[in-house]
Amino acid sequence: MTIVQLEYAVAVDTYRSFVTAAEKCFVTQPTLSMQIQKLEELLGVKLFDRSRQPITPTEIGIEVIEQARILLQESYKIKDIIEERKYSV
Repeated sequence: MTIVQLEYAVAVDTYRSFVTAAEKCFVTQPTLSMQIQKLEELLGVKLFDRSRQPITPTEIGIEVIEQARILLQESYKIKDIIEERKYSV
């Protein structure tokens, strides 16, 4: 599981579209879809119900994406720490 895969899952949840999420993430739609599929395979669950438009998260997908949002916020703090240290030396 990678930070990028989690970012893509959050983007799909946010935009409810693989195409729009890919555009916002600056990747092609097939790239984004492949990474979401790899994440789902790794976790052993489907995160999104692709049979509906707009795309909606599955029940477990809602929980996973909620946790992914928390994890991503925490990971961004690492970048903040590094930026602060660079300029305080």
